[in-house]
Formats: sequence, structure tokens, C-alpha cells
Amino acid sequence: MTTGRRRPEVTGAQRVVVKVGSSSLVNPRGEIDPDRIDTLVEVLAKKRASGTEIVLVSSGAIASGMAPLGLRSRPRDLATQQAAASVGQGLLVAHYTASFGRRGFQVAQVLLTLDDVTRRSHYRNAYRTFARLLELGVVPVVNENDSVATEEIRFGDNDRLAALVAHLVHADLLVLLSDVDGLYNGDPRRPGTRRLEEVRSEADLNGVVLGKAGRSGVGTGGMATKVEAARIATGAGVPVVLAAASDAARALEGEPIGTFFHATGRRRPTRLLWLAHATTPRGRLRLDAGAVRAVCERRASLLPAGVVEVEGNFGVGDPVDLVGPDGRTVARGLVNFDAQELPALLGRSTRELARELGPAYQREVIHRDDMVLIDQRWLNPA
Repeated sequence: MTTGRRRPEVTGAQRVVVKVGSSSLVNPRGEIDPDRIDTLVEVLAKKRASGTEIVLVSSGAIASGMAPLGLRSRPRDLATQQAAASVGQGLLVAHYTASFGRRGFQVAQVLLTLDDVTRRSHYRNAYRTFARLLELGVVPVVNENDSVATEEIRFGDNDRLAALVAHLVHADLLVLLSDVDGLYNGDPRRPGTRRLEEVRSEADLNGVVLGKAGRSGVGTGGMATKVEAARIATGAGVPVVLAAASDAARALEGEPIGTFFHATGRRRPTRLLWLAHATTPRGRLRLDAGAVRAVCERRASLLPAGVVEVEGNFGVGDPVDLVGPDGRTVARGLVNFDAQELPALLGRSTRELARELGPAYQREVIHRDDMVLIDQRWLNPA
């Protein structure tokens, strides 16, 4: 990219989701640094004043709660994490409220769990809330609701949360602010590594070694989570800038810094984006070759006749992976039978099952509307 040229996808973005990690907000002692927050807010408030809508996804709740609770390092057990988040979330939002307030902007705290992007009524409500806040000129400050989220309903990291929020709010751009200045093809501290200025496809990531980005001990994300977040967002039509938090102003002005991930796909239903990227499969269904072709090439629903083996302990409505004869995962879907009932149905037609067991059994194992393709070779529409 030519020096001095600005990225049109950035300069033309009207709604931007900005994610900042804990490592960019803490001092050397691991405590939230009000000066760092103020520096970030100065950049975001200036961008907001120019007419760009800003949604801020901010880590730091657990880090904010560590010092008041006398914790010297990030807790590992879920209960203590939830306690620290409960104490720290209010302190974190208080910093943002004061800092944005000094610049004439109101903030709103928005805490999300996976349910808010999985259940249709929830994510529609969430979208309406975001839309109205932005219409009113408010800056939403988003975090995972760590104080109540369990292992089963966690996003896992705020990079992935930010990518899903970018899709949820129909953002034009996602900016991931880190403590490194972009994506490198190896450890940036080692001689000979280079920064990738642009990523247009998976081919550009060949040979890239992904490791931990943060070094503060207060965050959960690394470069691998940021690249995965970029995959989620770009696959849904949202371009991504990955840059250092210290370069936030230049990144938001479209300067060619950091790493720019070009959009590779188009918007799709939020629940399918969630299904592909924010669920943990409860089991696996092994398909025969014909069923793989039907699911992947014809986008057909999965019928009992095409399933040859059931693995795992899952209930009706749980996510399961669909694997081919070679063991490769090709899709993920929400299953209509539980793990105890399904084995007796394998290899049989729905007509036969309905005749023998009743009309309730004349249904798909997984309906095509509740299925998303996983394997990269099947992602493009037929």
C-alpha cells in the first residue's frame, strides 16, 4: 500500500466497532490506568464528534476488580473471575463515563451473553437497543457479562465478542486495538519477522505462526484470537483493522498502519454466524459420502438415512458437528433428536420411520436452516 494513502473502507465507515483489550488499559502493576483510558477516549470522542458512530467493546472488568480484591494475578477459577468482574465492571464504566462526559458524550453500559446473539428475540432486542443508543448520540460500552456467564454460555474472549457485535449492529468496520502493531508472520520480537500490511484471503496467512499477543497477564486474548475474530467479521462482510492501541487515532483515520483484513464474504443470519463461531459442539454425527454431498453441495437438510454413527451426549436443540467418512468436519447444526434416540433411526428413510413410529419421526435430523458449513472448501454458495 502506498505511503500516505488512506484506506477507503476506513474513511468511509459510518458505524465502527472498536475493541480494546485489558493489556492496553493497565499499568505495569496490572491495574486499570485512567490515563490510558483517557487517551483512548480522546481519540474515540474526536471520531464520534466527526459524525462516525462508535461502539466500544472494552475488556478490563476483571482487571479492574483485581486490585480492590487484593488479587495479584488474573484468577483462574470461574467463581473468582465472576467476583472480580462484578467489582470491576462498575469501576471500568465509571472511568469511561467520566472521560467521555468531559468531552460531551454520554455512554451506556451493554453487557452481553451468548443468548443475546443466539436467541432470535434476544438479538433483535439487542439490535434495537444499539440502534436507539446510536441514534441518540450515545457511545455503547460493551463487555461480556462475566459476572453471570458460565463456561457453557461464554463468548470465550472479547475479540470474538467484538466480531459478533460488529455483525449484530451492522457495522461498516471493526478495529481491534492490541499491544502489538499488527499481524506478523512470527514473533515480532525476533529479527527477520515482518508485519503483514494486508490480508485478502486465507492464502495470505500461509506460514504465519500465531502466538500470544498480550504480555501483561491480565487478558485472555492472543494473536490467534484476533485472527479468528477477523475471520468471523470479514466472512460476514465487515473489514477489520488490527493495530496498536497507541496508534488508534491513525488507524481510525485510515492511515496504512497495522494489518488490514479485507472483507471476504457477505452478511448472513446472526444465528448462523453464532452457530459457526460461538458454539461448542456437544457431539458428532458421521455421515456417508452421499449425505456429505447433499449437505454441502445441495444445501439439503440432514436425514437419518445419511447418518452412520453418533458420538457424544447431546439433547434436542444442541449443536453437533457433521463429519465425513474421512473424519473431516464439514458442517455444524442444531439437532432434532437426542443422543439416546438417534442411533435407532440411522440409515432409515423418514417415510419408513413415520410409518413405523408415527408422523413425528418424519422430520430431519438437522434442518438446513439450522445448519452452517464449516469446511472452507464449502463456504462459497454453489
